[in-house]
Amino acid sequence: MEVSVLPVELWQLIFSYLCLPDLGRCSLVCRAWSELILSLDRTRWRQLCLGCLQHRHPNWPNQPGVEPLSWREAFKQHYLASKTWTKTTPDLDSSNCLSLFRRRKGRRRLSVGAGGEFGSLRAALAAASPYDRLVLLPGVHEEQSEVLLKVPVEVVGEGALGDVALLASIDQHCPTARLCNVVLMPARFSPLLYKTTSGYVQFDNCNFESGQLQIHAPGTCQVKFCTFSQSSIHLRSVALCILEHCEFTGSENASVTVEGCPSSDRNWACRQLAVLAKSGTTSMREPDPVSCPVAKWDGWGKSQLGPVRTCEIVVGEERSSFFSAVDAQALVASAQEDPDFGENLRAAKEEEEEYPVLDSNSSDSDLRSDDEEDAQAMYKLPCQAHSLSHTLADITDSRLQSNRLHTLQRDLKLKSLQQELQQDKEAQSLASSLQGCIIRQCLFRDGKGGIFIYSRGQAKVEGSIFRDLTYAVRCIQSSKVTMLRNDIHHCKASGIFLRLLAGGLIADNNIHSNCEAGVDIRKGANPLVLCNKIHSGLRSGIVVVGNGKGIIRSNQIYGNKEAGIYILYNGNPAVSGNHIFQGLAAGVAVNENGRGQIAGNIICENQWGGVDIRHGGDPVLRNNLISCGYSDGVVVGEHGKGLIEGNVIYGNKGCGVWMMSSSLPHLLNNQISHNSIYGVAVFCHKDNTGDYPPGQGGSESFQEEREGVGGDNDPDSEEEYLTARRPISVALVELNSISHNGAAGLHVKSSEALNVIANIIHGNGDGGVAVLQSSQLTCLANNNISCNGRGGVLVEADCRVELRGNGIYENSSHGIVSKGEGIIAENDIIGNHRCGLQLLQAADMTVTKNRIQSFRDYGIAFFDEAKGLVQENLIFQGRSKKSILQPISNAEDCIIQNNVLLTFKKRFDVECMLINPPARPHLEGGAHVSCAAAAGQRVSSITRRVDGGCHNHGSIFCTIL
Repeated sequence: MEVSVLPVELWQLIFSYLCLPDLGRCSLVCRAWSELILSLDRTRWRQLCLGCLQHRHPNWPNQPGVEPLSWREAFKQHYLASKTWTKTTPDLDSSNCLSLFRRRKGRRRLSVGAGGEFGSLRAALAAASPYDRLVLLPGVHEEQSEVLLKVPVEVVGEGALGDVALLASIDQHCPTARLCNVVLMPARFSPLLYKTTSGYVQFDNCNFESGQLQIHAPGTCQVKFCTFSQSSIHLRSVALCILEHCEFTGSENASVTVEGCPSSDRNWACRQLAVLAKSGTTSMREPDPVSCPVAKWDGWGKSQLGPVRTCEIVVGEERSSFFSAVDAQALVASAQEDPDFGENLRAAKEEEEEYPVLDSNSSDSDLRSDDEEDAQAMYKLPCQAHSLSHTLADITDSRLQSNRLHTLQRDLKLKSLQQELQQDKEAQSLASSLQGCIIRQCLFRDGKGGIFIYSRGQAKVEGSIFRDLTYAVRCIQSSKVTMLRNDIHHCKASGIFLRLLAGGLIADNNIHSNCEAGVDIRKGANPLVLCNKIHSGLRSGIVVVGNGKGIIRSNQIYGNKEAGIYILYNGNPAVSGNHIFQGLAAGVAVNENGRGQIAGNIICENQWGGVDIRHGGDPVLRNNLISCGYSDGVVVGEHGKGLIEGNVIYGNKGCGVWMMSSSLPHLLNNQISHNSIYGVAVFCHKDNTGDYPPGQGGSESFQEEREGVGGDNDPDSEEEYLTARRPISVALVELNSISHNGAAGLHVKSSEALNVIANIIHGNGDGGVAVLQSSQLTCLANNNISCNGRGGVLVEADCRVELRGNGIYENSSHGIVSKGEGIIAENDIIGNHRCGLQLLQAADMTVTKNRIQSFRDYGIAFFDEAKGLVQENLIFQGRSKKSILQPISNAEDCIIQNNVLLTFKKRFDVECMLINPPARPHLEGGAHVSCAAAAGQRVSSITRRVDGGCHNHGSIFCTIL
């Protein structure tokens, strides 16, 4: 009959009354009829699928309210899977026609129970032939001894699920079997529900209550649409098995235990299971790496985070946008706690009233009147030709700096899982592997454990939910786990726990609201952790402990109460390309001899330090964007170490880098700018001795790792780690750009030596460098210190400093003010708004071979009891006609000799003054010298000397130029 004879709606109504075989026959009539049959997907096919007692909703148990893409396809998969147990012989692909002549297995239907042919399952099995169907009639079927399954049969319960209960312990000794629509309960004599050591068994739509299912290689199984209530599955060396759409509740131990390496002796069913595993792929759920997520628990619990905030980076605005009223209140609170800091603030305020502070981007023209312009042109020395001038030009160009920040944010954009798999062949291999136990679309809830993998076992977990457990997954003893697109939340301990050389792939999971770490990596475990959302945990996001390793890449880690990533006890992961933000503690914490390669991450808006390094922590921190934190950008606490290189540390409410003098970091080639307080601050006092700021891990329990510290290190990784680092014996701040910070660029209150070499310290709201306490030598060499809001360098009483080869230009107050002792040699101190060099109180300095000029004040000024040696300096005349003032009371201790005083008669003379040698600082190779070349040059130009006594907390050597 032609389709056009009747309306389409009428055809659909007619076809909706057909049974399954008739629908199949009609679809083969013609293309038009086939399309009509397909159009019944939401009506007749849905009715057939849900009406099948052997299966439940295709998206049960996780999303029973979500319809599948195709009900017909779901029904087809159900049907094909239900026939897997009968395919004990391989298909002959070469001759398909032979299937027509193959003898069909004769199948009988045997009824068991009250009113049936047999009174017990044992009696029915004794009379059954291979592949017969044993139908259990409604009621309770109990066996008093173990039932041996010697022939392949199908055991099916009649009626709805729950009508048939089977109390038995079954041991399978045949190649294949199937159980469907039955409630399995343990017999009185054994908790074992079902066991097979060689054959294949298939469970469809069954309930397991208070018992155990055991599968030993070469046996295997397929379990679909089953419920395990206080029951578990134990798999030993199984080559391949599938658990799909199952619900596990109330387990007293692990719900699924996978033990042993997958057997090479494969069961006949492994080929069929591999086909099913490939065809039933989990729906792809690609996260959007651009937009920040919003924390929603879908009724599992209330979000502690709320909508995720974004961090907007602004360059070139007025300081008020960074140094807000909140920051002012924080400074006042700090002043009340620290008397010295309070005195400095009050002194700074008084000086600010007397001498106006220049804006970071301002020039001399902001303070001079029109009639001074000619005089300024006459006396201003050109100082733009020093080795760091090109870098300095980049800093002062706010548009260029903004472009660089946006470029950096674009380069650090999160990668999707597909992009990661394309680039990482190991991850791709793990994601596509089909070995061991495959667990898909299952629900684990309200029990002790989810999945336990040990003794080289392998498991793959896709699209499952783990909630309200003690732990979700434990993987130990060289086992491997592949976890893709799972939800893991509200666990009482860690979500995923790996230890003892475990590995695998943890990718695209949503891990949140766990009481301990989201992912816990220990004892040599080395997983790939890619593209996950790890958030809202009550402790840390990821913990790497006790020689744990791992590659942690392209994850979103946010809103955790402790550190986003916490590394300690020789943990040594590679952390790259992650977005770590809005944590209630540090973004990354490295503690207790932790190490790690932390590169290319965006770490922003964390409550404590963006990166916190303490107690022997020694990471490599490279090329990260650390911004907009509510405290300091990088914190190097007591005995912290590390190479901190090439990072952008921007817009934090505290300091850019905060470090203790008992630490030994190497700050190299970082951009530290627009932070609300100091650019780099070095303090000598302990930060609440023994107490961690909230979330830095002081209360973590790591006793077993504590006992094993220092052992079992990998010699190859250790050698690789050392060759990548340049050993230093003194804290080193080198080749950094420290600019436009709210207070001083470099603030030093230290009890140990410090080397500050070849940095640009420019445009900071307070002075360039403030050395307020320094019992050991602080060496400042080859730095450019310019255009800061107050003086260039301040040295307080009892401090020891060496200033050599620096360019100190156009600062808003004095070039150098010193009340301490040391050496000032071969510096250019030019164009500062007050004295070039001022020595106060009991200063005792050796001042040699400097070029000094002040436009409005003295070149060198002595006050109080200042003394020292001043010789061989070039002192240029300023407009005020002042050169050297020496109103000192003890002239015998002050030697002033062989200095040259220069006055300018022509403007041409001014332009030729800083040419031979050119303006300082001088660096070999010029401004574009590479980091590696510069490092080699710096090593060759550094000498070491013994500094007199022995120091308790560090090396007795100090490094000077």
